[in-house]
Amino acid sequence: MGETKAFGEPLIAPVETHGETHALLVQHKGEMLYEAYGSGYATPCGPGNTFISWSMAKSMTHALVGMLVKDGLVDVTAPAPVPEWQGSPRAAITWQDLLDMHSGLEWVEDYVDGDNSHVIDMLFGKGVADHGAFAAALPLATPIGNTWNYSSGTTNILCRCIGDILCRDLVDTTAQERAERFLHFLSTRLFEPLGMTSAVAKCDDAGNFVGSSYVYATARDFLKFGELYMNGGSVVSDGARRQLLPNNWVNHARTVVANDEVTGTQYGAHWWVWPQCENSLVATGYEGQYLAIIPEKELVMVRLGKTDTSLRSAVQQQLERIAQKVTNI
Repeated sequence: MGETKAFGEPLIAPVETHGETHALLVQHKGEMLYEAYGSGYATPCGPGNTFISWSMAKSMTHALVGMLVKDGLVDVTAPAPVPEWQGSPRAAITWQDLLDMHSGLEWVEDYVDGDNSHVIDMLFGKGVADHGAFAAALPLATPIGNTWNYSSGTTNILCRCIGDILCRDLVDTTAQERAERFLHFLSTRLFEPLGMTSAVAKCDDAGNFVGSSYVYATARDFLKFGELYMNGGSVVSDGARRQLLPNNWVNHARTVVANDEVTGTQYGAHWWVWPQCENSLVATGYEGQYLAIIPEKELVMVRLGKTDTSLRSAVQQQLERIAQKVTNI
């Protein structure tokens, strides 16, 4: 494990060119080809360290919606059940519009300019108490389904809708009861079946999972989430394979709806696609978090770290090269 010569380059890349790499895992056909940890948080990292997902959690939100689709509780073509939108043009926004980031809602996803950033205001400012309500209150800026606009707010609207479904049998639900329902759902339907024993999800003050940003787990446990999509949404439990997601949910995730000119990548439904890696699925997060999967090649990679936006392309290109080399072995 950890033979860099198999890839022809040092995989824990220099800080100057790639930022801090805290963890890098490469698994192919069930074999861990490479697992290494760098330094971060002022101390050396290791297999026991947990790391923040940032926006990789969005792809977990896709899995949660899929589970409700499988349960017969959600039709993604139906309007999202947001009370504030009733009687307004926003009532036509569907679950799929939110998953595709095609809601048309006003939103600025900027992690630098706090004065003009909805995401910073949602997570740390006016919207801190109820992320979904903050995002749902914004007006339409473009026609629904017409313009792609990456938005953490739409993910948290989805999470609030999920919370409403999970608490549909309760009257006057408290935030604590709501959070308990949500965390139980995450634990019993996602983390436990996958063996993600380190995973911890965070809820906002209203009791809704912050699906845009907040899951903490070890690199190995993030890789286990990737295996779920590598295996078509199924997992082996007690010696039997069990389907956790709808049969076509992996393809649903990587059905391209937009091209991002900034990163040179494409967007599906709360997952990214790398055009250079055929049939790929990629979950990404702020500061260079990556979970990359090529299901047909049985490849899963995890890269966790702290990388400035100006260096992100170098990290992405490195991971693409690794994917291409491994799948050609």
